[in-house]
Amino acid sequence: MNDSVNQKYRSVFDIIGPIMIGPSSSHTAGAVAIGQAGNKLFGGIPKKVTVYYYGSFAQTHRGHGTDYAIAAGIMGLAADDYRVPNAINLARKRGIDIRFVEEDGNSPIGHPNTALLDLKTDDHRVKLIGCSIGGGTIEIRGIEISGIKIDIAGPLPIIIYKIPSNKLYCATELMNYLNKVAPYNKQQSFNGTGFVLYEFDIINYISPKIVNSLHKKYPGIICL
Repeated sequence: MNDSVNQKYRSVFDIIGPIMIGPSSSHTAGAVAIGQAGNKLFGGIPKKVTVYYYGSFAQTHRGHGTDYAIAAGIMGLAADDYRVPNAINLARKRGIDIRFVEEDGNSPIGHPNTALLDLKTDDHRVKLIGCSIGGGTIEIRGIEISGIKIDIAGPLPIIIYKIPSNKLYCATELMNYLNKVAPYNKQQSFNGTGFVLYEFDIINYISPKIVNSLHKKYPGIICL
């Protein structure tokens, strides 16, 4: 397996694809994963969601179950959850206004299976753009959170952490801890009003045990 493929797929199971409900690992399982990324970035379930489709997603989203897959992920459901095919109805019962828009033209990130999610409540808004690259594997290419836009290389996992400006020592602590448990090959930081937002491109898969330890040690950290 060449280096470019290795960067996209962390293991042979990423190529085979996940256990899932739905017709397509790219258009269904991958779409669930994009929705799950939105759920984690938003920190819960939004009141309003607009999903913008590009390329083949725009052409086939109804027949391939992409709509209900993204809705399922936004609500935190797994790809193999029996409720996935009914996720749009479940979302609306929860009071989520969810809409799907077919965009003309090429994907802004150059991939045919592209979705841009715009999630919001009255006082909170998150955007992300990602693509499904096969086998249920996704890439996140861009995020807007806390009013800051972040361009991302794509492959997961990534970690995002917002630190108050008067507690920047926490950033050094986090970097040292990540070097021990989840090494990264790229780090970005962005200044906001009263905070700094950090983004880390993690080299390898992060185990659930490590994710749990990060959540306990650094409340509010986002692991995608």
